Amino acid sequence: MSSLVERDLARLWHPYTQMQTAPPPIPVVRGEGVYLYTEDGRKILDGISSWWVNIHGHSHPKLNEALTRQAGELEHVIFAGFTHRPAVELAERLTELLPAGLNRIFYSDNGSTAVEVALKMAYQYWRNRGEPERRLFVGLKFAYHGDTVATMSVSEESIFTLSFEGLLFRVARAHAPYCFRCPIGLERASCAVDCLADLERILRDEGGRVAGVIVEPMLQAAGGMIVWPREFLSGVRKLCDEHGTLMIADEVMTGFGRTGRMFASEHGPVSPDLMCLSKGLSAGYLPFAATAMTDSIYEAFLSDDRAKTFFHGHSFTANPLGCAVGLASLDVFREEGTLQRVAGIEKQLRAGLEPLRSLACVGDVRVIGGVGIVELTEDAESSAAGGYLADIGPRLYGEFLGRGVLLRPLGNVLYFMPPYVISETETDWVLGQIHEVLRALPGG
Repeated sequence: MSSLVERDLARLWHPYTQMQTAPPPIPVVRGEGVYLYTEDGRKILDGISSWWVNIHGHSHPKLNEALTRQAGELEHVIFAGFTHRPAVELAERLTELLPAGLNRIFYSDNGSTAVEVALKMAYQYWRNRGEPERRLFVGLKFAYHGDTVATMSVSEESIFTLSFEGLLFRVARAHAPYCFRCPIGLERASCAVDCLADLERILRDEGGRVAGVIVEPMLQAAGGMIVWPREFLSGVRKLCDEHGTLMIADEVMTGFGRTGRMFASEHGPVSPDLMCLSKGLSAGYLPFAATAMTDSIYEAFLSDDRAKTFFHGHSFTANPLGCAVGLASLDVFREEGTLQRVAGIEKQLRAGLEPLRSLACVGDVRVIGGVGIVELTEDAESSAAGGYLADIGPRLYGEFLGRGVLLRPLGNVLYFMPPYVISETETDWVLGQIHEVLRALPGG
């Protein structure tokens, strides 16, 4: 019998690994808590929550039990003209937790589709209201919203979108509050979030043509783990209100505690018109997503005129297994004091990462909730860096993996985003590995 790796390489195509020199995939046979266990006997601490999805740890007993119980009752049923208890209960629980006004839930499959749904809803919302000229979306620089065509369109032009340029629609692009690399050359300590003026200009100039403004509140993830001042978030909401357009919050990554609040929009605090959820929605167990919206958006589609129907659906919409795990995950938040855990992680990350600012190879240190970020530079004087394709990323990935921790830098941006069940001792150990590795770099 061939090894698992040999069988994998003969058939499978893994994301972002088409370089002929890429190392072979690592066969994982088991997960428990913050650890992954490999076929060859290694134990690896999952420092990125398996691509940001796992929040309560691998193979959580309460989630396992909920999934098993639901599978014994109902694994799936069409959601067009049918319903089931887990979908209803999860929608009720979510609307109790979401920012005020988000009273309706539309289920789908993953983060990209949650955003795609929001964009299509916003676009058709204006058509249904008799304002079809509102077709333009406004996004932010460094944005990343997914890999489907519409979500790539509202994402910043990057290596992720370059090959598909001819498929994408026009989007107006406003400054993001990237304080370390301020787009208008100011210092955060003395500015008044002046970069918001760029969004204000676009909304003023485009007038009644804007269908919506889409943002990743408080933490722009794939674009470089950019942490916002909360004033920028509240400013986006204010500008959308002033110019009569919709605010779309992509909380696929930031939802369910990542930024220290249940939803990152609470930092504003703001209530968007549409909110996109996935990843932590099912605690990393199943592909599952939801788009939440206000009653006014829902009511724009409520008509006997079938032309106003939102003709969008997925085979696995409201999958009962995903709903059941989502409900169990919300129970864990309540029963295990999960947000208090995240607050403890945040405090530990701030104390542990701040000393790295003294290293010449470190340009910035950012922490929000359960996410710790170290942005590396080529030299401290220029703050230059190689971006997502910087060679330092794969080198650091290999070095950390050799030490038993999975950290997968976004080029020159190293981040640590563990499941919330990580202990203080385990967090300290990972912070120690980060210190050792970075101090061994040139400029360390």
